[in-house]
Amino acid sequence: MKAIRSATAPSSAASSSTSRPMPRSIQAARRLRASSSSRIKEKLENELNAYRTNLIKESTRMGYNDFGDIFYAHGRLGEAFKNYVRTRDYCTTPKHIIHMCLNAILVSIEMVQFTHVTSYVGKAEQAVDGLDPVTIAKLRCAAGLSHLEGIKYKLAARKFLEVGPELGNNYTEIIAPQDVATYGTLCALASFDRSELKASFYLSKVIDNTNFRNFLELVPEIRELINDFYTSHYASCLEYLGNLKTNLLLDIHLHDHVETLYEQIRNKALIQYTLPFVSVDLNMMANAFNTSVTGLEKELEALITNDQIQARIDSHNKILYARHADQRYGTFQRALQTGNEFDRELRAMLLRANLIKHDYNLKAPWKY
Repeated sequence: MKAIRSATAPSSAASSSTSRPMPRSIQAARRLRASSSSRIKEKLENELNAYRTNLIKESTRMGYNDFGDIFYAHGRLGEAFKNYVRTRDYCTTPKHIIHMCLNAILVSIEMVQFTHVTSYVGKAEQAVDGLDPVTIAKLRCAAGLSHLEGIKYKLAARKFLEVGPELGNNYTEIIAPQDVATYGTLCALASFDRSELKASFYLSKVIDNTNFRNFLELVPEIRELINDFYTSHYASCLEYLGNLKTNLLLDIHLHDHVETLYEQIRNKALIQYTLPFVSVDLNMMANAFNTSVTGLEKELEALITNDQIQARIDSHNKILYARHADQRYGTFQRALQTGNEFDRELRAMLLRANLIKHDYNLKAPWKY
């Protein structure tokens, strides 16, 4: 580090516009690495040309893979992607296809080309004979990241929740097991409504899902967060979210979505709190969400304006009044709709019976 700093620090003897020359040791090390890479690349090119001339598929495939590895190690992701994809023509087994797809997915994620990720996940899933539990878990993680980048939080949540415990630490170059728990939980809380969370998804596939529970155990804060949200302890839930926010803003995959996810989760909590009541005391609600009454009013006003909450606010008495639909009117409308459907079906049955009675039905011609 001292040598590097000295290479960039201005010389005391020279003018401020000049800097010290790079030390010879660093120059020599760079030349050595460049010459070594050139020799390896030249050797691989000669071997690959020989394999292609002799039509040796397996060796050609491995040669392109070696080129892809070299370009990937040097950060030339575009060249790495091209060489990995070229192995497609030389794949002879489903495992070869899956290996090619995983390499293409890895480079595509680093290039932030998630359309390629979705495409190669689909191709890998078609090679059913070569899939094993670890590979399936990797593909679901990649698909989840692709949906997350596309702001399809519901699809992302489903993919992350389907990841099996076989993943372990086998995909740490892309995602850690703790990240699976974090991404899956936040996307599920932000994208599923109360009925989905309670009836079909939240209970059966998050809390009682033994596979996903293994990931939740790795991140106790996320586990407590999801339990608090389900039990309507919103102040505690939002406190956990606030404590996690700093780290999540530094997350390589999630940083662009933190604000959106947090806003959707908070709005969902506000909606769920007001849903069962005819009227709500804003002072009590502010205490439940650990916020001020003024700030809470502004949030509720935005939700009412966007038709996410059917209510009106009494700003003088600080009470929220729900506007429930007229149950009697709704019942009459459903009864009239049922009657119209019955009348239509009955007329269709009578018409069919008369056609059969008068032998007006068409018979299919005989096929010889």
